Amino acid sequence: MAGTPWVLSPDRCFAADPAQRAIARALYTAVADLPLFCPHGHVSPGLLADPTARLGTPADLFVIPDHYILRMLYSQGVALEDLGVPTHTDAPVETNHRRIWQRFAEHFHLFRATPTGLWLADELVNLFGVEERLNGANAQAIYDHLEAQLLRPEFAPRALLDRFNIELLCTTDAATDELAHHRQLHDDGLGYIRPTFRPDAVVNLQHPAWREQIELLAGVSGIDVVDYDSYIAALEQRRAFFKQRGALATDHAAVIPLTERLSDKGAATIFQRARHGQASSADAMQFTAHMLMEFARMSSEDGLVMQLHVGSLRNHNAALFARFGPDVGGDIPVATEWTRNLQPLLNAYGADKRLRLLLFTLDESSYSRELAPLAGHYPALRLGPPWWFFDSVNGMRRYLDQVVETAGLYNTSGFNDDTRAFASIPARHDVWRRVSCDWLAGLVVQGILAEDEAVEMAYECAYGLAKRAYRVLGANEQVV
Repeated sequence: MAGTPWVLSPDRCFAADPAQRAIARALYTAVADLPLFCPHGHVSPGLLADPTARLGTPADLFVIPDHYILRMLYSQGVALEDLGVPTHTDAPVETNHRRIWQRFAEHFHLFRATPTGLWLADELVNLFGVEERLNGANAQAIYDHLEAQLLRPEFAPRALLDRFNIELLCTTDAATDELAHHRQLHDDGLGYIRPTFRPDAVVNLQHPAWREQIELLAGVSGIDVVDYDSYIAALEQRRAFFKQRGALATDHAAVIPLTERLSDKGAATIFQRARHGQASSADAMQFTAHMLMEFARMSSEDGLVMQLHVGSLRNHNAALFARFGPDVGGDIPVATEWTRNLQPLLNAYGADKRLRLLLFTLDESSYSRELAPLAGHYPALRLGPPWWFFDSVNGMRRYLDQVVETAGLYNTSGFNDDTRAFASIPARHDVWRRVSCDWLAGLVVQGILAEDEAVEMAYECAYGLAKRAYRVLGANEQVV
């Protein structure tokens, strides 16, 4: 490769003000090399369980599975078939990965000033040693370089675990998963890679395969799920199984955070309607609201941290969903009301110190209006970091500005990368560490914080808050 050198600014994400920038540099230097604590994400455990696994081609790694990439290119008229995305139809799909990479490179400028652009630049330059900014003209030369790097043993997924200095990495796993990959990881001495219990497919009555999922639940739990009581027993058995395999947390998704306790008879009636394929959309909403109450109860009893991700209207683009399925960039945020919707759950469990409930939203307008006041009051609550569309420089700044004054920093939970893209994990944590250090430096310049306080808070943002939010003292030591 030859051309204009691609050099990343050492002061990226820092303010232009010289005084603030100098303090931000010092804070960042103190935390930049801390271990990565990754308590929530979507990296496949199979990628790490197989010692011989590789990251694939440059197109496999950077383009085909990344919904951030896909949504941007789709918005500019690039067909997903031309990016190698598998379809549910008979439409031809590009299989030449060099052509896929060429299309991506020709559109690389679209990611300027976006978080995806920051992550990609960090990965390409700092991880893979790319020396020129990617474009259409140098696409094939850079492909050759990346292909050669990916064949080297130090770029195998397990080798990168050590290079990334990952202290803990949690995956997200279906409630019906038998966790064979995690068993292999544990046997190989990689017990710091832990599962997370995600029961959405067996809770959402409108999931197209709900009844098949219930059959799977019965099979893996060894409990014949024939009614609501046996359903609850099977879920509790699965949670215990996940905890035995090292799980720290559960993960739940909902469009809205509605919580409502049904009577045992009411819950049982809806469950039986669902078993016979007769549940309505109203039934599904009520049942999810009830099950969030049940999962809070279970977490208060078994100690698994409860994560609630709210506010994504999935698969908004119906035609795209029909052709490609989920996770291709068609999910859109919706406005969310928390105060009334969450009140039943918080009245029941919000003061229960056994419960740890982390809230994630895609509605920024609720940060200062609802979420910060709730987290600043209920002992069970912590606020999750800026998520998904707001995992960005300005999204992080807005989050810190709107949340900390009311909730305090120590009622937040630090950072988690929430990614499927394994190679992007260090870049995502680096952006958070830079932005949080710069934000703290601004408070020092304003006289709101002393420098020693900012040093302590930078450490908490980078490392300490996440460990306490997920009740972990060390990689393999849980808080009792």
